[in-house]
Amino acid sequence: MSYEKFGRRFFEIAVTENRIGAAFTPLAGEDFEIGPLATGPGGMVKVQANVSMGRPVITRYVNELITFKVRLPLSINLVVDLRVDRLRYDVTGVVPLDLTVRAVEPLSIHIDVDTPRPRDVQVGVASHGARAEMVRFVAQVDDEIKRVIAKHVAQQVRTPEIRRACVIDVAGELDKVMPT
Repeated sequence: MSYEKFGRRFFEIAVTENRIGAAFTPLAGEDFEIGPLATGPGGMVKVQANVSMGRPVITRYVNELITFKVRLPLSINLVVDLRVDRLRYDVTGVVPLDLTVRAVEPLSIHIDVDTPRPRDVQVGVASHGARAEMVRFVAQVDDEIKRVIAKHVAQQVRTPEIRRACVIDVAGELDKVMPT
């Protein structure tokens, strides 16, 4: 077997859906709150959301480069407090992440993550009542949800924990099992 064929085969075995999933486990099952945020004229409107991130769905593509499509499912309970009424929304959606695996000097595997943009985030919003539906349309609630979720996921992907999981020091690991 040639060195090139060995290296390619090593990558295909070393970088699997399960290993990528383990790197993104901190995002899975994460529940967090957003708000209350004051918005609207004079900050009169308060918005609060309870967000749950589900287990990622990961698909691997083996071509010239090894890439992954990670889909993070989410559900949100959103409340918009207008002082005279509390509008409720149930939101489901998916945050896509594109990953590319690269070989890096001296002997490491790096997983590059393309952070999501608001337009990448997919949401389905169910309004509770006609007034909630009207406010959803006028206030562009769907777009604001996408913006906030994309920003949060981008921040999480840049955390030290996730960044460390995206670098595999092959030389360091070999030294642990076979000291020089």
